[in-house]
Amino acid sequence: MGHGHNLAILRGLIKFKSNTQKIWGVLILLSIVTTVEVALGIYKPESLMIKVLGMKLLNWIFIILTIVKAYYITWDFMHMRDETKALRRMVVWTAIFLILYLIFILLQEGGYVFDVYSSGYVKRDF
Repeated sequence: MGHGHNLAILRGLIKFKSNTQKIWGVLILLSIVTTVEVALGIYKPESLMIKVLGMKLLNWIFIILTIVKAYYITWDFMHMRDETKALRRMVVWTAIFLILYLIFILLQEGGYVFDVYSSGYVKRDF
């Protein structure tokens, strides 16, 4: 943590003169991403309802925008940028592993419930 704060966002594309300006810049960036998410959720454009990799394109856009927001919240507001590389990797890889594990569990259980209901055989009430 001894190397000072980086006052840039978007990979150095936008630079700020103080921490206060950077906080406002990140807040505005996150607000723009949230506004796009809400607008897409309200209007649900028909052109984004096509299936891509088994899911609607709109859902993929929501997932990507949510990951972008999580990245900037963690990177800037939780000061991960200023930590050592080993700590950053430990936090990121643990989160990725847990998210992938959760997705695996949800898909397995969802598939089981779908099979039970589609076959008409309900062993117990869920």
